[in-house]
Amino acid sequence: MKKVALVIILFGCLAGLSFGDSNHNFGIGVILGEPTGLSAKGWLSETVGIDGGAAWSFTGGSYFQLHGDLLVHNFKLFTVDTGKMSFFYGVGARIRFDDDTTFSLRVPVGISYEFEKTPIELFLEIVPMLDLVPATEVDIAGGVGFRYYF
Repeated sequence: MKKVALVIILFGCLAGLSFGDSNHNFGIGVILGEPTGLSAKGWLSETVGIDGGAAWSFTGGSYFQLHGDLLVHNFKLFTVDTGKMSFFYGVGARIRFDDDTTFSLRVPVGISYEFEKTPIELFLEIVPMLDLVPATEVDIAGGVGFRYYF
C-alpha cells in the first residue's frame, strides 16, 4: 500500500512535465514553512497545474515528506497592474516518513503572483490534511515560497 501511494504521488509530480497549450513552463523552487523544502510545478493548461514537493519538518518531531497536488487557478479574482495574481485551490496527497509512515489527503488553498517579465512565481498556501494511515487525524501545513520557470 505504501509503495503504491508513493508511485501515485511521483507519477502526479511527473505528469506536470507535459504542458498542453499553456504558455507556462516547468518551475522549481523553495517552500518555507511547515514543512520546508523543494517545490516544483508544471502547467497542464492556462489555469490547471500540478505541483509537488519534497520537504522536511524540524518542529514537533523531525520527518521527511513527499506531496503532490492538482491545482486550479482563478486569475480573474484579483486585478494587478503588472503580472498575474491568482487564487488557487486543489486536492492532493502526501506521504510522511516518520516513526510511522503516514498517508494523507491534502486540500491546498492559496494565492500566487507571477511576474510579467521575470519567470518567477511567488506563492502562499495553507493546506488542511486528513491523515488516513496509520490513523485518521486532521493536520495542517502552510508556507510561502517561490518558483523559477524554465
